[in-house]
Amino acid sequence: MTASVVQSEGGLDRTPVEAVLAVATKGLTKRFRGGQVAVNGIDMQVPQGSVYGFLGPNGSGKTTTIRMLLGLIAPTAGSHQLFGQDMPRGAATVLPRVGALVEGPAFHLHLTGAANLARLDAADRTADPRTAKTRIAAALDRVGLSVAAGKKVRNYSLGMKQRLGIAAALLQPRELLVLDEPTNGLDPQGTREVRSLVSSLADEGTTVLISSHLLSEVEQICSHVGVMHAGKLISQGRLDALRDGQTAQVRVVTADSAAAAAVLDRLGLEHVVRQGSEVSAVLDGRAPEDICAELVRAGVGIRGFVVDAPTLEDVFVSLTGEGFDVSG
Repeated sequence: MTASVVQSEGGLDRTPVEAVLAVATKGLTKRFRGGQVAVNGIDMQVPQGSVYGFLGPNGSGKTTTIRMLLGLIAPTAGSHQLFGQDMPRGAATVLPRVGALVEGPAFHLHLTGAANLARLDAADRTADPRTAKTRIAAALDRVGLSVAAGKKVRNYSLGMKQRLGIAAALLQPRELLVLDEPTNGLDPQGTREVRSLVSSLADEGTTVLISSHLLSEVEQICSHVGVMHAGKLISQGRLDALRDGQTAQVRVVTADSAAAAAVLDRLGLEHVVRQGSEVSAVLDGRAPEDICAELVRAGVGIRGFVVDAPTLEDVFVSLTGEGFDVSG
């Protein structure tokens, strides 16, 4: 399946008109016994080579969608493709190209980290046993667990188990990596390491699908975003394009907030709000430098002048009317 790319104004866009999708769904739906609809007719498009943030609060249907994509559960209705192959018919061909960490890793606690990976690798019919030791060592090194390779998993912290799960997904080269809440249980340093890992994988051409309820994490590493709410995919696209749909604000810090507010009103800015020494207003496409110049001409002494670009939280709130955990 392919997705069209819009041509730019003022000439021919050299971007290919058809871009290959790593993941594509059409009307994908999951209804559980009792009538609960966990995923409701979503049309998802994950461009190949992107880092796609699958965003939504806990219970919005993200994990259920991922389980359907990987063939772990069957959809009630709809269809999906991975790399253009119909699923589940193409599972035997496509799934070896996919690495995944879903709903937290499960390991044999009495075995070491390296031994757990060895068992998983031995169960993979596509894996070459002659290169197993080399690949296991490389995967452990990539997630920062080389020192703990000989340590029993029962002595691993939650964050270490999470990183071992990512290592398991990287035992072989993957064209698509699916990570469900990959920073769960990680300390700030571990979170930064996962972020760096995802960026390096993307630089190598791997498509990464990250499910998360943490907006701040998604905002730092993702090129594309899909927003889930109550089982529906209510918006998706490039992160910068979603942000562009929101209006920036200007904030002026001054000892004369009344005069500053009067200038902003005169310029026609909307939602002018005074709060102590700060005045804010919706920028609405006006050039910030022109606003600053008008304030200076009016004799307003400016202590601070800031343009607040829309955040991913702003996008989510505007789409749903609700907020959720921004940073965990």
